[in-house]
Amino acid sequence: MPVRNEEQYLQAALNSLYAQTLSDWELVVVDDGSSDCTPQILAAAAGGDSRIHVIRRTGGGLVAALNAGLAACRAPLLARMDGDDISHPRRLAEQATYLEAHPHTGLVACSFRHFPRTSLKRGMLDYETWQNVLQDHDLIMRDLFVESPFVHPGIMTRRAILEQLGGYRDCGWAEDYDLWLRMAASGIHFARLPERLFFWRDHPQRATRTMNEYSSNAFRCCKLHHLRQGFLKECSEVVMAGAGIEARAWQRLLTDDGVRVSHWLDIDPRKIGRTLHGAPITRPEELKLSGRKMLAAIGVRGAREQFRVLSAKLGWQEGMDFVCVA
Repeated sequence: MPVRNEEQYLQAALNSLYAQTLSDWELVVVDDGSSDCTPQILAAAAGGDSRIHVIRRTGGGLVAALNAGLAACRAPLLARMDGDDISHPRRLAEQATYLEAHPHTGLVACSFRHFPRTSLKRGMLDYETWQNVLQDHDLIMRDLFVESPFVHPGIMTRRAILEQLGGYRDCGWAEDYDLWLRMAASGIHFARLPERLFFWRDHPQRATRTMNEYSSNAFRCCKLHHLRQGFLKECSEVVMAGAGIEARAWQRLLTDDGVRVSHWLDIDPRKIGRTLHGAPITRPEELKLSGRKMLAAIGVRGAREQFRVLSAKLGWQEGMDFVCVA
Protein backbone atom coordinates (compact mmCIF):
# COMPACT_ATOMS: atom_id res chain seq x y z
CA MET A 1 0.00 0.00 0.00
CA PRO A 2 1.74 3.20 -1.16
CA VAL A 3 0.35 6.29 0.55
CA ARG A 4 0.91 10.02 0.50
CA ASN A 5 -1.25 12.44 2.51
CA GLU A 6 -4.13 9.99 2.94
CA GLU A 7 -5.28 11.10 6.41
CA GLN A 8 -8.88 11.58 5.24
CA TYR A 9 -9.50 8.01 4.09
CA LEU A 10 -6.64 5.89 5.44
CA GLN A 11 -8.33 4.64 8.61
CA ALA A 12 -11.30 3.32 6.65
CA ALA A 13 -8.94 1.46 4.31
CA LEU A 14 -7.09 -0.05 7.28
CA ASN A 15 -10.36 -1.02 8.94
CA SER A 16 -11.37 -2.95 5.83
CA LEU A 17 -8.16 -4.97 6.13
CA TYR A 18 -8.69 -5.63 9.83
CA ALA A 19 -12.09 -7.07 8.87
CA GLN A 20 -10.69 -9.62 6.39
CA THR A 21 -11.80 -13.21 6.92
CA LEU A 22 -8.27 -14.22 5.92
CA SER A 23 -6.24 -13.04 8.90
CA ASP A 24 -2.78 -14.33 7.94
CA TRP A 25 -1.57 -11.26 6.09
CA GLU A 26 1.19 -8.70 6.36
CA LEU A 27 0.60 -5.12 5.28
CA VAL A 28 3.63 -3.30 3.87
CA VAL A 29 2.80 0.42 3.79
CA VAL A 30 5.15 2.79 1.99
CA ASP A 31 4.62 6.37 3.15
CA ASP A 32 6.03 8.46 0.33
CA GLY A 33 6.73 11.70 2.18
CA SER A 34 3.35 12.53 3.70
CA SER A 35 3.06 15.97 5.31
CA ASP A 36 -0.34 15.47 6.98
CA CYS A 37 -1.34 13.10 9.78
CA THR A 38 -0.74 9.97 7.72
CA PRO A 39 2.51 9.07 9.59
CA GLN A 40 0.74 9.25 12.96
CA ILE A 41 -2.14 7.08 11.73
CA LEU A 42 0.33 4.50 10.43
CA ALA A 43 2.43 4.59 13.61
CA ALA A 44 -0.64 3.91 15.70
CA ALA A 45 -1.71 1.10 13.37
CA ALA A 46 1.73 -0.55 13.43
CA GLY A 47 1.94 -0.16 17.18
CA GLY A 48 -1.33 -1.98 17.65
CA ASP A 49 -0.91 -4.71 15.02
CA SER A 50 2.32 -6.59 14.38
CA ARG A 51 1.13 -7.50 10.86
CA ILE A 52 1.66 -3.88 9.74
CA HIS A 53 5.12 -2.83 8.55
CA VAL A 54 5.66 0.85 7.66
CA ILE A 55 8.40 2.13 5.36
CA ARG A 56 8.95 5.87 5.57
CA ARG A 57 10.39 7.67 2.53
CA THR A 58 11.03 11.34 1.89
CA GLY A 59 9.40 11.17 -1.54
CA GLY A 60 10.36 9.80 -4.93
CA GLY A 61 7.04 9.08 -6.57
CA LEU A 62 4.56 6.27 -6.91
CA VAL A 63 6.68 3.83 -8.93
CA ALA A 64 9.60 4.07 -6.52
CA ALA A 65 7.22 3.58 -3.59
CA LEU A 66 5.67 0.52 -5.22
CA ASN A 67 9.06 -1.04 -5.86
CA ALA A 68 10.17 -0.31 -2.30
CA GLY A 69 7.07 -2.06 -1.03
CA LEU A 70 7.59 -4.99 -3.38
CA ALA A 71 11.16 -5.44 -2.13
CA ALA A 72 9.89 -5.65 1.47
CA CYS A 73 7.13 -8.19 0.79
CA ARG A 74 7.81 -11.77 1.93
CA ALA A 75 4.68 -13.78 1.14
CA PRO A 76 4.34 -15.64 -2.18
CA LEU A 77 1.00 -13.95 -2.89
CA LEU A 78 0.87 -10.18 -3.21
CA ALA A 79 -2.31 -8.10 -3.05
CA ARG A 80 -2.41 -4.41 -3.87
CA MET A 81 -4.38 -1.86 -1.89
CA ASP A 82 -4.54 1.93 -1.80
CA GLY A 83 -5.06 4.15 1.20
CA ASP A 84 -8.36 5.57 0.00
CA ASP A 85 -10.22 2.41 -1.02
CA ILE A 86 -12.17 -0.36 0.69
CA SER A 87 -11.80 -4.14 0.42
CA HIS A 88 -14.74 -6.44 1.08
CA PRO A 89 -14.11 -8.69 4.13
CA ARG A 90 -13.84 -11.76 1.88
CA ARG A 91 -11.61 -10.18 -0.77
CA LEU A 92 -8.21 -11.57 0.30
CA ALA A 93 -9.59 -15.00 1.18
CA GLU A 94 -11.42 -15.41 -2.13
CA GLN A 95 -8.49 -14.27 -4.24
CA ALA A 96 -5.93 -16.36 -2.35
CA THR A 97 -8.15 -19.44 -2.55
CA TYR A 98 -8.53 -18.97 -6.29
CA LEU A 99 -4.78 -18.65 -6.92
CA GLU A 100 -4.04 -21.66 -4.75
CA ALA A 101 -6.61 -23.72 -6.67
CA HIS A 102 -5.43 -22.46 -10.09
CA PRO A 103 -1.62 -22.60 -10.16
CA HIS A 104 -1.56 -21.68 -13.87
CA THR A 105 -3.19 -18.30 -13.13
CA GLY A 106 -0.78 -15.48 -12.39
CA LEU A 107 -3.18 -12.66 -11.51
CA VAL A 108 -6.73 -12.62 -10.22
CA ALA A 109 -8.86 -9.50 -10.07
CA CYS A 110 -12.43 -9.10 -8.85
CA SER A 111 -15.42 -7.09 -9.89
CA PHE A 112 -15.50 -3.64 -8.33
CA ARG A 113 -17.82 -0.76 -7.59
CA HIS A 114 -17.10 2.95 -7.64
CA PHE A 115 -18.18 5.05 -4.69
CA PRO A 116 -19.63 7.51 -3.83
CA ARG A 117 -22.03 7.17 -6.73
CA THR A 118 -23.36 10.75 -6.67
CA SER A 119 -20.23 12.30 -8.21
CA LEU A 120 -19.67 9.74 -10.96
CA LYS A 121 -19.94 10.71 -14.60
CA ARG A 122 -21.09 8.47 -17.44
CA GLY A 123 -17.53 7.65 -18.54
CA MET A 124 -16.52 6.16 -15.19
CA LEU A 125 -19.77 4.22 -14.91
CA ASP A 126 -19.21 2.80 -18.39
CA TYR A 127 -15.65 1.86 -17.41
CA GLU A 128 -16.95 0.02 -14.36
CA THR A 129 -19.49 -1.89 -16.44
CA TRP A 130 -16.96 -2.71 -19.18
CA GLN A 131 -14.29 -3.97 -16.81
CA ASN A 132 -16.66 -6.10 -14.73
CA VAL A 133 -17.86 -7.86 -17.89
CA LEU A 134 -14.33 -9.15 -18.60
CA GLN A 135 -14.87 -12.34 -16.63
CA ASP A 136 -12.27 -14.67 -18.15
CA HIS A 137 -8.80 -14.66 -19.67
CA ASP A 138 -9.94 -14.61 -23.30
CA LEU A 139 -12.21 -11.60 -22.81
CA ILE A 140 -9.49 -9.76 -20.90
CA MET A 141 -6.96 -10.44 -23.65
CA ARG A 142 -9.43 -9.42 -26.36
CA ASP A 143 -9.90 -5.98 -24.80
CA LEU A 144 -6.36 -5.60 -23.45
CA PHE A 145 -5.60 -2.56 -25.64
CA VAL A 146 -8.98 -0.90 -25.14
CA GLU A 147 -8.33 0.21 -21.56
CA SER A 148 -6.65 -1.02 -18.40
CA PRO A 149 -8.59 -4.22 -17.61
CA PHE A 150 -7.89 -4.19 -13.86
CA VAL A 151 -8.21 -1.78 -10.95
CA HIS A 152 -4.65 -1.90 -9.64
CA PRO A 153 -5.43 -1.85 -5.89
CA GLY A 154 -7.98 -4.65 -6.36
CA ILE A 155 -5.68 -7.34 -7.78
CA MET A 156 -3.78 -10.25 -6.27
CA THR A 157 -0.79 -11.77 -8.05
CA ARG A 158 2.25 -13.89 -7.39
CA ARG A 159 5.26 -12.04 -6.02
CA ALA A 160 7.61 -14.15 -8.16
CA ILE A 161 5.98 -12.82 -11.34
CA LEU A 162 6.58 -9.19 -10.41
CA GLU A 163 10.16 -9.96 -9.49
CA GLN A 164 10.75 -11.83 -12.77
CA LEU A 165 9.38 -8.86 -14.72
CA GLY A 166 11.60 -6.41 -12.83
CA GLY A 167 8.88 -4.78 -10.78
CA TYR A 168 7.20 -1.55 -11.81
CA ARG A 169 8.59 0.81 -14.47
CA ASP A 170 8.51 4.60 -14.72
CA CYS A 171 8.00 5.20 -18.45
CA GLY A 172 5.78 8.28 -18.41
CA TRP A 173 2.55 6.30 -18.49
CA ALA A 174 0.43 4.29 -16.04
CA GLU A 175 2.72 1.85 -14.23
CA ASP A 176 -0.06 -0.67 -13.64
CA TYR A 177 -1.25 -0.80 -17.25
CA ASP A 178 2.36 -1.19 -18.36
CA LEU A 179 2.65 -4.14 -15.97
CA TRP A 180 -0.51 -5.85 -17.29
CA LEU A 181 0.78 -5.55 -20.86
CA ARG A 182 4.18 -6.99 -19.88
CA MET A 183 2.44 -9.81 -18.05
CA ALA A 184 0.31 -10.59 -21.10
CA ALA A 185 3.36 -10.59 -23.38
CA SER A 186 5.03 -13.03 -20.97
CA GLY A 187 2.12 -15.44 -21.22
CA ILE A 188 0.63 -14.80 -17.77
CA HIS A 189 -2.91 -16.16 -17.37
CA PHE A 190 -5.50 -13.71 -15.98
CA ALA A 191 -8.76 -14.30 -14.10
CA ARG A 192 -11.50 -12.26 -12.42
CA LEU A 193 -13.85 -13.21 -9.62
CA PRO A 194 -17.44 -12.20 -10.44
CA GLU A 195 -18.19 -10.97 -6.91
CA ARG A 196 -17.77 -7.27 -6.18
CA LEU A 197 -15.04 -7.49 -3.58
CA PHE A 198 -13.39 -4.10 -4.07
CA PHE A 199 -14.72 -0.58 -3.70
CA TRP A 200 -12.83 2.13 -5.59
CA ARG A 201 -13.25 5.56 -4.04
CA ASP A 202 -13.71 8.45 -6.45
CA HIS A 203 -12.49 11.89 -5.40
CA PRO A 204 -10.78 14.86 -7.09
CA GLN A 205 -7.33 14.02 -5.69
CA ARG A 206 -7.27 10.44 -6.97
CA ALA A 207 -4.11 9.65 -8.96
CA THR A 208 -6.07 8.71 -12.07
CA ARG A 209 -7.43 12.26 -12.10
CA THR A 210 -4.30 14.23 -11.18
CA MET A 211 -1.23 12.47 -12.66
CA ASN A 212 -0.13 13.05 -16.26
CA GLU A 213 0.77 9.36 -16.46
CA TYR A 214 -2.96 8.55 -16.49
CA SER A 215 -3.95 10.95 -19.29
CA SER A 216 -5.54 9.64 -22.49
CA ASN A 217 -2.44 10.42 -24.53
CA ALA A 218 -0.16 8.68 -22.02
CA PHE A 219 -2.34 5.57 -22.28
CA ARG A 220 -2.12 5.70 -26.09
CA CYS A 221 1.68 5.97 -25.88
CA CYS A 222 1.76 2.94 -23.58
CA LYS A 223 -0.47 0.94 -25.92
CA LEU A 224 1.58 1.86 -28.99
CA HIS A 225 4.85 0.95 -27.25
CA HIS A 226 3.57 -2.54 -26.50
CA LEU A 227 1.83 -2.96 -29.86
CA ARG A 228 5.16 -2.23 -31.54
CA GLN A 229 6.65 -5.10 -29.55
CA GLY A 230 4.05 -7.52 -30.87
CA PHE A 231 1.03 -6.94 -33.12
CA LEU A 232 2.58 -3.98 -35.00
CA LYS A 233 6.17 -5.19 -34.93
CA GLU A 234 8.00 -4.05 -38.11
CA CYS A 235 4.79 -2.55 -39.54
CA SER A 236 5.20 0.56 -41.68
CA GLU A 237 1.50 1.05 -42.41
CA VAL A 238 -1.86 0.17 -40.89
CA VAL A 239 -5.53 0.35 -41.71
CA MET A 240 -7.52 2.48 -39.26
CA ALA A 241 -11.11 1.47 -38.51
CA GLY A 242 -12.84 4.66 -37.50
CA ALA A 243 -12.26 8.22 -38.62
CA GLY A 244 -13.33 10.16 -35.55
CA ILE A 245 -11.46 12.02 -32.83
CA GLU A 246 -9.92 8.92 -31.25
CA ALA A 247 -8.79 7.47 -34.58
CA ARG A 248 -7.20 10.78 -35.57
CA ALA A 249 -5.33 10.95 -32.28
CA TRP A 250 -3.95 7.49 -33.07
CA GLN A 251 -2.98 8.58 -36.57
CA ARG A 252 -0.88 11.45 -35.17
CA LEU A 253 0.84 9.11 -32.73
CA LEU A 254 1.49 6.49 -35.40
CA THR A 255 2.88 9.06 -37.81
CA ASP A 256 5.34 10.25 -35.17
CA ASP A 257 6.46 6.63 -34.83
CA GLY A 258 6.93 6.16 -38.57
CA VAL A 259 3.72 4.23 -39.26
CA ARG A 260 1.43 5.43 -42.06
CA VAL A 261 -2.36 5.01 -42.16
CA SER A 262 -3.04 3.56 -45.62
CA HIS A 263 -6.85 3.42 -45.39
CA TRP A 264 -9.59 4.64 -43.07
CA LEU A 265 -12.73 2.57 -42.56
CA ASP A 266 -16.05 4.17 -41.72
CA ILE A 267 -19.76 3.64 -42.26
CA ASP A 268 -20.79 7.33 -42.27
CA PRO A 269 -21.90 8.09 -45.87
CA ARG A 270 -20.77 11.70 -45.42
CA LYS A 271 -17.18 10.49 -44.97
CA ILE A 272 -17.02 7.68 -47.55
CA GLY A 273 -14.97 8.64 -50.60
CA ARG A 274 -13.16 11.48 -48.91
CA THR A 275 -9.43 11.58 -48.19
CA LEU A 276 -8.06 12.05 -44.69
CA HIS A 277 -4.36 12.75 -44.14
CA GLY A 278 -3.59 11.43 -47.61
CA ALA A 279 -5.50 8.15 -47.22
CA PRO A 280 -8.95 7.23 -48.58
CA ILE A 281 -11.98 6.66 -46.37
CA THR A 282 -13.85 3.55 -47.47
CA ARG A 283 -16.51 1.11 -46.33
CA PRO A 284 -15.25 -2.02 -44.54
CA GLU A 285 -16.88 -4.25 -47.17
CA GLU A 286 -14.83 -2.60 -49.91
CA LEU A 287 -11.42 -3.19 -48.32
CA LYS A 288 -9.18 -6.20 -48.78
CA LEU A 289 -6.67 -6.33 -45.94
CA SER A 290 -4.15 -8.34 -47.98
CA GLY A 291 -2.04 -9.07 -44.91
CA ARG A 292 -2.12 -5.53 -43.53
CA LYS A 293 -2.73 -4.95 -39.84
CA MET A 294 -5.69 -2.91 -38.64
CA LEU A 295 -6.39 -0.88 -35.52
CA ALA A 296 -10.03 -0.30 -34.54
CA ALA A 297 -10.14 3.07 -32.79
CA ILE A 298 -13.90 3.31 -32.41
CA GLY A 299 -15.05 5.36 -29.46
CA VAL A 300 -18.81 5.63 -30.05
CA ARG A 301 -20.74 3.66 -27.43
CA GLY A 302 -21.80 0.28 -28.79
CA ALA A 303 -19.98 0.71 -32.13
CA ARG A 304 -17.04 -1.52 -31.15
CA GLU A 305 -19.27 -4.57 -30.80
CA GLN A 306 -20.98 -3.76 -34.10
CA PHE A 307 -17.57 -3.62 -35.74
CA ARG A 308 -16.67 -7.01 -34.27
CA VAL A 309 -19.84 -8.54 -35.70
CA LEU A 310 -19.10 -7.04 -39.11
CA SER A 311 -15.46 -8.18 -38.97
CA ALA A 312 -16.53 -11.76 -38.29
CA LYS A 313 -18.77 -11.66 -41.38
CA LEU A 314 -15.83 -10.38 -43.44
CA GLY A 315 -13.54 -13.09 -42.11
CA TRP A 316 -11.24 -10.77 -40.14
CA GLN A 317 -9.84 -12.35 -36.98
CA GLU A 318 -9.40 -10.22 -33.88
CA GLY A 319 -5.87 -10.43 -32.56
CA MET A 320 -4.58 -11.62 -35.93
CA ASP A 321 -5.97 -9.07 -38.42
CA PHE A 322 -7.07 -6.29 -36.07
CA VAL A 323 -6.87 -5.06 -32.50
CA CYS A 324 -9.35 -2.76 -30.78
CA VAL A 325 -7.57 0.18 -29.18
CA ALA A 326 -10.43 2.34 -27.93
